Amino acid sequence: MAVPALAFFAVFAILPLFGVVILSFMSWDGLGTPQWTGLDNWTRTLAAPDTARAAWLSLVLMVLTWAIQAPLSLLIGVFIAGQQRYRSFLSLLYFLPLVLSAAATAIAFKSLLDPNFGMGASLGVDVLSQDWLGNPNLAFAVVLFVIAWSFVPFHSLLYQAGVRQIPRMFYEAAMIDGASGWKQFWMITIPQLRYTMVTSSTLMLVGSLTYFDLIYVLTAGGPGTATRILPLDMYLVGFRSFDMGRASVIAVILVAVGLGLSLALNRMSGANRMESQMEGA
Repeated sequence: MAVPALAFFAVFAILPLFGVVILSFMSWDGLGTPQWTGLDNWTRTLAAPDTARAAWLSLVLMVLTWAIQAPLSLLIGVFIAGQQRYRSFLSLLYFLPLVLSAAATAIAFKSLLDPNFGMGASLGVDVLSQDWLGNPNLAFAVVLFVIAWSFVPFHSLLYQAGVRQIPRMFYEAAMIDGASGWKQFWMITIPQLRYTMVTSSTLMLVGSLTYFDLIYVLTAGGPGTATRILPLDMYLVGFRSFDMGRASVIAVILVAVGLGLSLALNRMSGANRMESQMEGA
């Protein structure tokens, strides 16, 4: 039964990946015949200052987006897991960003943050009228905010589902013992959500290596190279500089880092052992 799915995955994922690896050792402008160049593409890519800066920005983006999204998603997910009716209404508001595409979100924020015609100019608030996307010191912070606004609802949904799977008897026993709500959160909710945290963190960290459409529409990597992360650098090298060989090198690096990060998180967390969280209950 798994053969069709495996065949589909092999044809549309594994084979193209092998093609990209081979292409990383060739010189190709996208039109002519690829020429074998050995390690030249790798040497030039690893020595390119724009790519090195893009790699550093990708690392910073990965860490900061996780640091912002993880606690917010956890708190919101735990909050909306309650049974009160008003929480159901708030859930609808929290999940609205999920129905918007990344390009639509970027266009909306780009219009709202326009210093001449955006929200600041319309409301007459000087603080909001800054050149948010034209200032290198502000553009990266805006990208972090928009990413969090877009993806926190999804991770909150994961935590909400995880909280609702925790047996109520744990909390009932804790209340009988006189544990406060804060102690219940730290001693029951957090330990029971450890695998959900692994899943969410993996999606956050690995997903940060794939941000392209949102940043491309919002800032196009600018101003200058202030928001030019590796996926965007790969696109610009391949389709603006017409150097598909170097772009393939960057693609291979992104795949290797994403795969290694995912495997490392899974191994360090112990999630690969698949222990039951209900053991001893």
